[in-house]
Amino acid sequence: MNDSGCTKTVSVRGLRTESLPFSVIPAQSKLFIQYQEDPLSLKRFYPSAVERHTDVAARADEVLANYRTDRHALCDALLRINTKFGAGPETLANIDVLRHPGSVAVLTGQQTGLFTGPLYSIYKALSAVKMAESLRQQGVKAVPVFWMATEDHDLAEVSNSFIVGRAGGLYESKVDPAGADEGLPVGSILLNESVGAAIDRMFAELPETEFSAELKGQISAAWKPGASFGEAFGTFLTVLLGKFGLIAADPLDPALKELAAPIYADAVRRSDEIVAAIIRRNSELADAGYHSQVLVEDDYFPLFWHDDDGRRMALRRKGDGTIHVKGGKTSFSVDQLAAAAAETPGRFSPGVMLRPVVQDQLFPTICYFGGGAEIAYFAQNSEVYRILERPVTTILHRQSFTFVEAKHARTLEKYGLTLPDIFDGKEAILSQLVDKFIDQDTGKLFAGAEETINAELHRLDEALSEMDITLAADLATRRRKILYHISAMQKKYWRRRFELDETVNRRINGLFAAVVPHGHLQERTLNVVSFADRFGSNFIDWAYESIDLCDKGHRVIYL
Repeated sequence: MNDSGCTKTVSVRGLRTESLPFSVIPAQSKLFIQYQEDPLSLKRFYPSAVERHTDVAARADEVLANYRTDRHALCDALLRINTKFGAGPETLANIDVLRHPGSVAVLTGQQTGLFTGPLYSIYKALSAVKMAESLRQQGVKAVPVFWMATEDHDLAEVSNSFIVGRAGGLYESKVDPAGADEGLPVGSILLNESVGAAIDRMFAELPETEFSAELKGQISAAWKPGASFGEAFGTFLTVLLGKFGLIAADPLDPALKELAAPIYADAVRRSDEIVAAIIRRNSELADAGYHSQVLVEDDYFPLFWHDDDGRRMALRRKGDGTIHVKGGKTSFSVDQLAAAAAETPGRFSPGVMLRPVVQDQLFPTICYFGGGAEIAYFAQNSEVYRILERPVTTILHRQSFTFVEAKHARTLEKYGLTLPDIFDGKEAILSQLVDKFIDQDTGKLFAGAEETINAELHRLDEALSEMDITLAADLATRRRKILYHISAMQKKYWRRRFELDETVNRRINGLFAAVVPHGHLQERTLNVVSFADRFGSNFIDWAYESIDLCDKGHRVIYL
């Protein structure tokens, strides 16, 4: 170990690895990239930022001194929740550790997506596990906790899942729960027979391997008709990661709601201060050249209201100081709403700006692992912490991976491509593929034609310029159009020639589907089932062993 407390990145079981800075990956915010490169330069927005993950341990005393929640009530609820999910001895032991007054929690979380949703949910959980392990090595009692965002109400965001099928293309699984009224918390929505059909179709698309039957049985046992999205997610997450002692937290649980009541009520009473502070912070971010992740306007309210049917409704503040349920006739004074939050907390759930503070009300959170967007909005909600007089939690970026199977690694090597090359899409590499590897002769014809046309037009330009400058100017315009049309024809040729070569087409399309599906990082689209079907539980182990908390880049792992 070097002076920074970071170990040198090494191969995992002989797997070749690379690390890419996020600055070379498209669609990353300026604020996130700066935070990854130099978090201490952003202390103004992230008061608890640390230079390296090993510095987080120093926060333990502050976290414990500000923690007031009844640990036994919390852990009794967690024991019940995780036992329902089928938790093993590792998780139950960690719940016992959390009962100890000197223990802290490493938190992460995500929406309860179908079959656990995109891969980054798994990477978040494993990052928290690894961080808890690191803290224990430094003498801090720490446990990993996964906050299942069951309160979110956008079913469309979680009802589908993607795998790479046996033919090499993307396949989408989707469920359509009957009676899933718009606005219900996703975690409470019950699955119907559509989930069984979705599982059957997914496994019909997957290549049959030695792991397929067991995996299908595990998924079917968790994702079954009559189970809620939250229950199914928690059960399957426990199957995948239970051996690591991960604790699942379901914020819809009534006991957890009761424990969150004090922070709900406080947030209601100070809601006007919270909104004003976030709006000021948004202006400060803009002045510093950054953008705010979450739009907050004057009528914003940090909590949602759950109506008699369980629907999650936005609250909005009116000019007269009253708070109204958006789209309804119900309204409250601040005092009425604060009293309701204290007495019936099941009626409430936090918005994105308040959620981290609620998590820290329930848990002695020493740090949180999030994605790039979460890191960006932590620059805003650090003001919520300040208003509610809470220590700001340190946020760290979850580990980020692209796993490249051997056949796709061979494709990259054969065609001289790297991961950054394919971020720009197939169109950007068509010329290289066609002119170098499919049909060099036609490419030379296009180059020769353009060279000849340019030479002849240059001669014509010289002659016209001597006779009439206006004719020469007209020729220049037409010259640009001629070259444009040649270029457009060449692009059409590249596309068509690529389509006609079945071997290259299959390899490249398979590469894009598996490595940059939908043009994004693999972890944002593909589900863990894609790899678990091919490699069994080995894939989870490889992901865990590939984690290097000192590496703040995106890691490419060649299988």
